[in-house]
Amino acid sequence: MASLNVGNLGDYLREQRRTAQLSLRQLADAAGVSNPYLSQIERGLRKPSAEVLQQVAKALRISAETLYVRAGILDETEREELETRAVVLADPSINERQKQVLLQIYDSFRKENAAEAAAAAATAAAQTGATETPAGAPAAAAERPADAPDA
Repeated sequence: MASLNVGNLGDYLREQRRTAQLSLRQLADAAGVSNPYLSQIERGLRKPSAEVLQQVAKALRISAETLYVRAGILDETEREELETRAVVLADPSINERQKQVLLQIYDSFRKENAAEAAAAAATAAAQTGATETPAGAPAAAAERPADAPDA
């Protein structure tokens, strides 16, 4: 059977399973999937559904979103945000309340920066729209009659 293009999902799952000190059979039982199916996922022979990835993530106590990105289910543009969240959630040196507060602060910074970027883009668009025609030519050149001689 040919290997599917599911990124490095299988290798990542194997690494997480070994870090959790679980056998393939133990993880399969904890996730509620068959041992052969989980083995095929780890070897890159099967592409699991989002539901199966969620079950496996829960059994491994890791972020399901991280698995979604590695499996190509989530868009790559969301990768950095998800990785940041996964790192915060996986940090054993802070408690759950601290993790949630940190993620709330992170979200507020992202929203603030997105609003500032949108305002800057709107300002730039307004300034650009005042000096250019839709074709991108300077407005002064566009106002010259077509039959007028060049200066």
